Amino acid sequence: MTVHFLPWDKNYNLSEKANRLYDAATTFDCIEAGDLVAVKLHVGELGNPNYIQPFFVHEITRQIKARGGKPFLTDSNTYYMAQRHNAVDHMQTALINGFNLAPFIVADGLKSENFTLIKTKGILNEIEVSGAIIQADAMIVISHCKGHELSGFGAAIKNLSMGCTPQAGKLRQHRTIGLEITTSKCIGCGKCKDACAFHLPNIIDGKASITSKDCMRCPVCISVCPTKALHYTNKPNLSKALASAAYGILSTFKPKKVSYINFAKDISEGCDCLPNPGSNIFQDIGIFASDSAVSIDAAFLKSINYKTFNEASGVDCMTQVQEAATLGIAGEIEPKIETLN
Repeated sequence: MTVHFLPWDKNYNLSEKANRLYDAATTFDCIEAGDLVAVKLHVGELGNPNYIQPFFVHEITRQIKARGGKPFLTDSNTYYMAQRHNAVDHMQTALINGFNLAPFIVADGLKSENFTLIKTKGILNEIEVSGAIIQADAMIVISHCKGHELSGFGAAIKNLSMGCTPQAGKLRQHRTIGLEITTSKCIGCGKCKDACAFHLPNIIDGKASITSKDCMRCPVCISVCPTKALHYTNKPNLSKALASAAYGILSTFKPKKVSYINFAKDISEGCDCLPNPGSNIFQDIGIFASDSAVSIDAAFLKSINYKTFNEASGVDCMTQVQEAATLGIAGEIEPKIETLN
């Protein structure tokens, strides 16, 4: 399977050349006249400088309209407490960050209540899928490639699995990871409880305890523990859960109704969910286009030394790609990459 690639070269009009890339990759062949087309993107956390530049997204919506589609920008609310936790804050963030030339519809409703439970396979048996995703006729998945502390990296597969699921689905995926406390190291200082937005750790008899089913296994408590008493178990499970969720989400679309565009630019060690994603650790690479989430993510990893992500996260980036292929998501983990001249 071929992945089409446009190098990031600012000596050219990249918006214009990107249209040639989409033509070569037949990105918009998934759209028929009258289709309601979900343009799945991450609008960036408020303050994050690395999200995809809006003019690229606006040009994609123009191309969808030219083919008779009806595009809407969309993403699902976050589980963690930030500026995209509910639809009102999420829509305001989208407007502030410049996504205003097509309707922005929060996929899972005002308070993440709009979803359908779908059967899937892999490490998960079922996954909640956001309502606007299920109801869309076609989807263009626009992803920003970057690192991620829990899954190694995030791109198309993660944009599907986390971005197309409501808070309940995000929690389901994250809780495939274990979080344990070495009580002999814990001094009961309470810094973990203070740092947690939900104040979930309890201090009982001078020791921290995390038993709540609401804990999403974010790294905040681990990062502030002065004695390193908290640690993850089964960390690669999240990568497998991403693939499992992605399989379920794609099962709600008819064949050949989803296309992918990956932007490998401003590639930081941290995620776009953070207002402070950290320094960029790779040079700007370019734009990839494909009709396969597996192939497009594999092509990105092939273009960098992704072991840098592995070392930072303690997770093999290829796990989510290989698992997605194993589950039956179409694509190749060694795709042919065709560079646009």
